[in-house]
Amino acid sequence: MSSQNSGKVMRVCVVGVGHLGRIHANIYAEAEGAELVGVVDADTERAAQLAEELGCEVFSSPDQIPDDIDAVSVVVPTIFHAEVAVPLLLRGIPCLVEKPLAANLEQADQILDAAKKSGATLAVGHVERFQPGVRLVKELGLKPRFIECHRMSTFSFRSMDIGVVHDLMIHDLDLVLHLMGSEVESIDAAGGAILTENEDMASVRLIFKDGGRANVTASRASLAPMRRFRLFSARSYVSLDFTKNYGVVVQKGPGWDEGREALKTLNPEELAQREDFVNGELLKMDHLELTGEERPLQAELASFLDSVRSGTPPEVTGEEGRHALALAEQIVELIETQRW
Repeated sequence: MSSQNSGKVMRVCVVGVGHLGRIHANIYAEAEGAELVGVVDADTERAAQLAEELGCEVFSSPDQIPDDIDAVSVVVPTIFHAEVAVPLLLRGIPCLVEKPLAANLEQADQILDAAKKSGATLAVGHVERFQPGVRLVKELGLKPRFIECHRMSTFSFRSMDIGVVHDLMIHDLDLVLHLMGSEVESIDAAGGAILTENEDMASVRLIFKDGGRANVTASRASLAPMRRFRLFSARSYVSLDFTKNYGVVVQKGPGWDEGREALKTLNPEELAQREDFVNGELLKMDHLELTGEERPLQAELASFLDSVRSGTPPEVTGEEGRHALALAEQIVELIETQRW
C-alpha cells in the first residue's frame, strides 16, 4: 500500500473469501500498513484453507470478530451485505462494503443508518474510481457534456444473484454520477435475460439536469471482454481502454487559432504530410499508460484504511454508494417493463 498510509498498522478482517474476497485478504496480508487478523466464510473449509495460507485466524461468523478490529471488508454476496455490515457497524467497526452497497434501497438505508448511529466509517467498493485514468480525468477538471461507457465480459458464473446492471453497469453509473456532478433528469433503458433469470445485457441513455448526456452499455454474455470509457467536453476528448491499460487525451494545441486559418489553404494530402503541425500545434495529444505502482483494488483498500486511520471521509461514501444503487434500481425497473 502507498506511503501515505504509513503509521498505525490496521488490524483487519475479511468477511466472504470467494473470488474477490480472497483478493482482498491477500492484499491486506501483503500490505505494510495492515495486519490480516482473520477471515470468515460460509464455506468453512475454504476459509480454513485461506487462513492457513495467509497465517491468520478463522472466525465462525462475523459475530466472532473481536471488537478491537480496526476495519472489515464485507465481500459476501450482495443479498447478505446488510445482514453482515449492519451489526459490525453498530459495534463501531469500520466497513468497506463491496459494490453494490446492498440488494435494495431499504437494506442500503439500514447500512447507512447503522454507520450514522455508531459513527463508524462506511466505504463502498466502487473500485473504478481508483483507476489511474479516471483519477487523471477528475484532476483535469473537465466539465463532461457527453460520456460513453462500454463494459462487456464473458459469462463468469459469479454474481448470478443479481443482474448485469447491479453487477457490472453500476461501476460506470457511479463514474458517470461522480464526473457529471449533476442530477439525472430522464432515463431510457433496454435490456434482457440471455443466460440467467436476471438481465444479462443492458443499455441506458441518461440525460442530466445540466444538459449532459451519457450512454452506458453492459453485458456479461459477450465473447470477449471490453472496458472502454469516452468523455467529451467543450475543450477536450478523453478515451480510456481499461482492458489494454491505455488512454489518450486530446485538447486544443497552442497553435489552434492560427492553425485554423492555415487549414483553409491546406488540402488533405498536405495535412497528411504535416503530422507535427496537426498533432503538435493544432492539437495537443497526451498518450496515457494506465498503470501505476498500485492496482486499483490495492489503492482502494489503502484509501479505506487511511480514512479509518485519519478519521476523514472515504473516497466513496455510503451516500454515493446509495446514489449509484438508486439509479441502478430505476434502470432495472424500466428494463422490467419491456425486457425480453
